[in-house]
Amino acid sequence: YPEGRTTSDRWSKSVRMHVLGIDAGGTKTVCLLADERGRIREETHGGGATLQTASELETEKVLHQVMEQALAPHDIRPDAICVGIAGADRPGDVKAVLDIMRRIGLKTRVVVVSDALVALVAGAGDQPGVVIVAGTGSIAYGRDAAGRAARAGGWGYLLGDEGGGFWIGRAALSAVVRAFDGRAPATRLTDLVLKEMRLGTPVELIDAIYDRGLPGPAVAGLADLVRQAALAGDAVAAEILSRAAGELVAAAASVVTRLGMRGDVFPTVLAGGHLSAIPALAADVTTRWAEVAPRSEVRPLDIEPASGAVTLALAEARGTLRLPTYL
Repeated sequence: YPEGRTTSDRWSKSVRMHVLGIDAGGTKTVCLLADERGRIREETHGGGATLQTASELETEKVLHQVMEQALAPHDIRPDAICVGIAGADRPGDVKAVLDIMRRIGLKTRVVVVSDALVALVAGAGDQPGVVIVAGTGSIAYGRDAAGRAARAGGWGYLLGDEGGGFWIGRAALSAVVRAFDGRAPATRLTDLVLKEMRLGTPVELIDAIYDRGLPGPAVAGLADLVRQAALAGDAVAAEILSRAAGELVAAAASVVTRLGMRGDVFPTVLAGGHLSAIPALAADVTTRWAEVAPRSEVRPLDIEPASGAVTLALAEARGTLRLPTYL
């Protein structure tokens, strides 16, 4: 290259469009910088950034960090940004995220959508389909051929999120204290949880949870202990995962019933860290789902959900974006 020029200089001058696609979850945030063909040029990661589990300032710091890191190697300004984030179905949260983006100051077109829509687009493109998400929280979301949408779940860890990581982790903690009381069967989860949390007895859970304030992502992380215990033949852990699968399928069944899709052919996308990390949970969901929507093809999401945000950002930059509308 001529003196004073870099590969990123040459690339930025030869490509006509750039977008940022962001997937902001309860545990991690992923930002992708892509060109007009959807080719990924940078991928950056940050901590959790949802307004339900973090303050607005903390969310702003994470979003600013991942975007700045993605753009730093390239002297460009994105033509559009799509932020997929939990809570984007509510006008108040959409406004809060748009305010954050204005303060960050990139001065470009910004669209804020549900993280579930981003995951569905990543796994099913623009066709009708359903996504079942089990990350730190959980939600089921669907879109029909007419562009109508429905959702179930996604109420947050206090009101719902059944089948998600926090729910599974909380169920593990409950199993430990119930076993200690003699109100429920003994479980391998007791030793696993105490070792993971560096505690000597279940009584110490009171201080760990209430006084020191065990954060949501840490509780969700206990879901892996449930996986381990279930693999070792622990009936209590297996029952927790069975209940989780039932809750996830019930949420998705509500979605397809309201959309009138139960007999249709469509993809069902399994997304979220816990559906990928706990094969038994994904397998149980798949088996149960065949009874609800027998013509649906279940597929795991094997790419970053943020790639769906890239697709939506490109449509926004081109002026062709059409978002689903809720029933």
